[in-house]
Amino acid sequence: MYSLQPFKLLSLAAVLLALLALNTAYPRMAYAADPQLTVAAASDLKFALEEIAVAFEHQSGKKPRLIFGSSGQFYTQIMQGAPFHLYLSADEVYVTKLHVAGKTVDQGKLYGMGRIGIFVPHRSPVKADPNLDDLAKALIDGRLNKFAIANPEHAPYGDRAMQALQHKGIWGQIKSKLVYGENITQAAQFAQSGSTQGGIIALSLAKAPAFAQQGQFALIPEGWHTPLAQRMVLIKNAPSDAHLFYTYLGTEPAQVIFKKYGFELPRS
Repeated sequence: MYSLQPFKLLSLAAVLLALLALNTAYPRMAYAADPQLTVAAASDLKFALEEIAVAFEHQSGKKPRLIFGSSGQFYTQIMQGAPFHLYLSADEVYVTKLHVAGKTVDQGKLYGMGRIGIFVPHRSPVKADPNLDDLAKALIDGRLNKFAIANPEHAPYGDRAMQALQHKGIWGQIKSKLVYGENITQAAQFAQSGSTQGGIIALSLAKAPAFAQQGQFALIPEGWHTPLAQRMVLIKNAPSDAHLFYTYLGTEPAQVIFKKYGFELPRS
């Protein structure tokens, strides 16, 4: 019976390892084309966009595939060739960068202005007040052990939370107590579940029953941070279904839902 010699086995293993290394070095090679309308959306849109997608499906018969996450991470994935067709970012900066890189059809358009606020679950020792006065006191008297925000490095809502805490003058004191969510929805879940004594979350999440019934929420003054100008854009070579959904997001029925979840509609 014929058998491979040890040196041949080693050669085969070396080839397999080389192919694995090549795939790791160039992650875009792992992406395959997906014919279904696939939407990469900032996670603050979870409840609003799911509701809009249902209305769109009823009207058109088309069902978008919604993937929620951090705007910054989606930006990186799109740059690497991820098969998304439509991108809704919580910060228009990422859309601009994609356009400059030649990844988008155009510069896209604003779909809403986001807001942040402090959320505390029921039975939390910390109070939800818009100026974060009780949060500052809780840092001094020991009532605060853990506080949730999204990761500022790639989540726009986390970046604005950091700015607000800096504006209040408590960033240095609270940093050691922060628990970072990979995106704003995960940070909100940390606060909602009682894993932390509270957190800074998106108004759009606080308005959803899943969160509204679980604690108190107070809006932080919008002047405490850079505006959350949220922009959407079609990725190059997006199918016709993506163009349909993109257009639908600008219609009155969709805008009514955005407004329901606290998004300030962009001025004409």
